[in-house]
Amino acid sequence: MRAPALDYPSKPVHFIICFAAGGPNDITGRLFGQYLSEHFGQQFIIENRVGAGGNIGTQAYLAAPPDGYTIGFVGPNNAISASLYESLPFDFIRDSIPVAGTIQVTNVMVVNPSFPAKSVTEFIAYAKANPGKVNYASAGTGSQQHVAGELFKMMAGIDMVHVPYRGGGPALADLMGGQVQLFFGTTASTIELIRSGKLRALAVTTATRSEALPDVPTVAEFVPGYEASSWYGIGAPRNTPAEIIDRLNKEINAGLADPKIKARLADMGGTALTGPAAAFGKLIADETEKWGKVVKVSGAKAGPD
Repeated sequence: MRAPALDYPSKPVHFIICFAAGGPNDITGRLFGQYLSEHFGQQFIIENRVGAGGNIGTQAYLAAPPDGYTIGFVGPNNAISASLYESLPFDFIRDSIPVAGTIQVTNVMVVNPSFPAKSVTEFIAYAKANPGKVNYASAGTGSQQHVAGELFKMMAGIDMVHVPYRGGGPALADLMGGQVQLFFGTTASTIELIRSGKLRALAVTTATRSEALPDVPTVAEFVPGYEASSWYGIGAPRNTPAEIIDRLNKEINAGLADPKIKARLADMGGTALTGPAAAFGKLIADETEKWGKVVKVSGAKAGPD
């Protein structure tokens, strides 16, 4: 009997992205969908299945036959949802096989230019002097921006009010309009606004400085140990043959070494997340544990979607 990977893929592959078109999940997922289509000679068909913080799309790909012909794009929402939602129809760690990472993206702590704080130290001092009067926006309850803000509150010892939006775009609009004071946005969505002076960058959330914003310090330079980056990759339903997982992982890692894709990721303020499937699986497990603690301490609950 021929191994499944020898003929894979012999027909189109359904590639489920759990968020709406235009966001970082969709942009990155489509980039790799196109690459895999070109290099395998079979169409990787993008399907946006949105809702419930990404869980509708996640459930759709996890319920598919484990034959390699349905895969899903995964990210921080999967790690956060594990503890944020009281009951899910799946256990992500158990039911999803990690295939490969794709990109790690810096988040940026940005404020309206009219806000008095010009550094993280000044921001913390202002927040301590005005408890409960600083509002921070997110792309929704349970989003990466939400838990990044909760982690900052915990580690800096400050009191801020969370204001959830139905996406990063509306959150940024209100930040620029002065309705909220703080947002932990991705580099991709904020970098041009920072460069044009419409937003002030106080710090990046990764452990090291971003190549895209080399003059902006890290939050950890002021709040030691703070780290809250976004990451994205690909998963498959449990029991998908190991040969197919290995083949996809090899091809995705080859794509991450492609100069055109590396340049595109750099434009988004991200770095390639290379390595074997097991390494991506460890990242997911570590992030699930980390954000589970933040959700528990903050008391965050899943909101309407």
